[in-house]
Amino acid sequence: MGRQLSLFSVVPVFVCVCLMNVKCVETQNVSDFSSFTETFRRVYHVHSEEFRRRFRYFQNATKRHAHLNLFSTGPQSAKYGINQFSDLSPDEFRDVYLRASMDRAPPYSGQTLKGLPLKFDWRDKAVVGPVQDQKACGSCWAFSVVGALQAVHSIAGWPLEQLSVQQVVDCSYLNQGCNGGSPAKALYWLKQTNVTLVSQSEYPYKATTGMCHFFSRSHTGVCLKDFSAHSFSDQEEAMMGQLVLRGPLVAVVDAVSWQDYLGGIIQHHCSCQEANHAVLVVGYDATGDIPYWIVQNSWGTTWGNEGYVYLKIGGNICGIADSVAAVVL
Repeated sequence: MGRQLSLFSVVPVFVCVCLMNVKCVETQNVSDFSSFTETFRRVYHVHSEEFRRRFRYFQNATKRHAHLNLFSTGPQSAKYGINQFSDLSPDEFRDVYLRASMDRAPPYSGQTLKGLPLKFDWRDKAVVGPVQDQKACGSCWAFSVVGALQAVHSIAGWPLEQLSVQQVVDCSYLNQGCNGGSPAKALYWLKQTNVTLVSQSEYPYKATTGMCHFFSRSHTGVCLKDFSAHSFSDQEEAMMGQLVLRGPLVAVVDAVSWQDYLGGIIQHHCSCQEANHAVLVVGYDATGDIPYWIVQNSWGTTWGNEGYVYLKIGGNICGIADSVAAVVL
């Protein structure tokens, strides 16, 4: 089971507080932290070691935001600041939320579609499910796969229905549940076993790894017929065509800097050079000066652009094109 983060609370403080018995912090910093804890419903005691540690991480985050924003000066550039992850250390953030692994995919060798629209968004077709929140469970790999399956099922003419992420977390034996996994391995498991993926209402999400619940093959649900996985590095126009032709795409990215993301188009700051997070690419927009991918995340609607992140098209930003999967039902 993935390491669970507790919820903490803070008593509002508007006077100078001594941090680690070394120096006093300014009233405004404490006030900002108090506002943060109230907004994100943290619960812990002011005089505890936990308070001092979380406050230190919060201060470090504000310094990190200032550094990141130095490189984001354009009107559409990504902005970084306080969000629900601002009281986590970078290591904690990675350990809990960045638990996807990437299987090497062969380069795409198919044709590039011509005459693509400048803007295409599967949300406009009402086939993309709502933004979900994986919580303190490293299950992004499962959310991305399920998001693609339910979208393609709806594109085929069925009513949009949220399918069970928990079923994939519990039953995909090639992965490690909340401790992480690979979208490609989850797709292979679905294809190999011909598992019927049931609705979320039948198998609700619990943000923990549990025992697998089995359903008969005759049970109502969705089965994966096939999938493809390719690298579109240096071929993002071809990736755009696959998105239009085949539906939302599963991608594995480097999301280390996303801990601080507030909105805008990411054009830099993917520095770890290692894939660690799985997402769902639902569209693109090339009508403006900076073309960008529209990517659904699984960290709730309070993060980013109401749960979405925008990545510049071209240059393989954050490794968005390194390992991309499409599903066939």
